[in-house]
Amino acid sequence: MHLNLSADDVLSTTRAVRKRLDFDRPVERKVIQECLELAVQAPTGSNSQGWHWLFVTDADKKKALADIYAKNFAMYRQLGSANPMPSDDPRVDQQARVLSSADYLTENFHRVPVMMIPCITGNLDRVPAFAGASAWGSLLPAVWSFMLAARERGLGTAWTTIHLMNGGDAQAAELLGIPEGITQAGLFPVAYTIGTDFKPATRLPMDPIMHWDTW
Repeated sequence: MHLNLSADDVLSTTRAVRKRLDFDRPVERKVIQECLELAVQAPTGSNSQGWHWLFVTDADKKKALADIYAKNFAMYRQLGSANPMPSDDPRVDQQARVLSSADYLTENFHRVPVMMIPCITGNLDRVPAFAGASAWGSLLPAVWSFMLAARERGLGTAWTTIHLMNGGDAQAAELLGIPEGITQAGLFPVAYTIGTDFKPATRLPMDPIMHWDTW
């Protein structure tokens, strides 16, 4: 299924989808492969193509990954509650909705049809800024391209990194056989969406974030 969205529509309506993931509809492997074939057309530093893409559909492995995520999310949630946004921050109302949807995803993560873990060759723990930026710049454009391709096909995704906290990345690596020297970029639910009518999100105005020639 293609939604036949324009490039601008895809770019402006690809959301982090949590509450509108269809847990009961299978995602065909062919569709995942189509999205990945587009994703790896993204630029990659020095044409290194050091990426790897792990897709998890086994129920027991999904449950184990969801448990790692839930344990870390509980700690993350507690930290967030201890450090709330100022009441006059324009993002406060939106943040409440985000937290509600994050809670929902945590409770249902094991139900998603497919989990994706993008990886990049190299150990990026405490590397110099240049090396880290180069490595992430060789993976993250492709990850975003995957999410855009998924949106055009009626799929929803959400970029989560919480499973990587507190040694969770090592637990996931052991569970999935990810070798040493490979860095995980996140844990992505992939599912068809309930409805496809996503809209642009509310964002901060350009004035405080757009700089010309100097900060």
